[in-house]
Amino acid sequence: MKQHLIEIGDKTDAEAEHVIGSGLAAFNEQIAGFNDRRPLNVLVKDPHTREILGGITGRTTLGMAFLDLFHLPDALRGSGMGTQLLRAFEDEARTRGCRSAVLYTISFQAPGFYEKNGWVRFGEVPCDPQGTHRVFMSKTL
Repeated sequence: MKQHLIEIGDKTDAEAEHVIGSGLAAFNEQIAGFNDRRPLNVLVKDPHTREILGGITGRTTLGMAFLDLFHLPDALRGSGMGTQLLRAFEDEARTRGCRSAVLYTISFQAPGFYEKNGWVRFGEVPCDPQGTHRVFMSKTL
């Protein structure tokens, strides 16, 4: 019997992401009949330098939007920019045919912000530092 090598690492590996992503896409297409996985980024940039200041990264696939990362610098928080970016993410997901969206945040980050924007908690898992937890949220689009 062939012995396979298992490798654990902490570096981004474009080849690995391509192999795994392509394999998953082929499997999904075989079962669902299509593969519509696409990145979805909503960025805020400096108007003069065009430098990325913050925003949202995520993806859409099979009728679902996944919000992966969302960050704004302190100078933009409380300005309404966060809500504007979140709405743009949700609107684009709807345009792509998504019926719902999911994300997770940490209890000391922004669960209240998301709830204010119509997201609903569906689970929590304890994490570090002690007393905090991951908050899993969804929204019907």
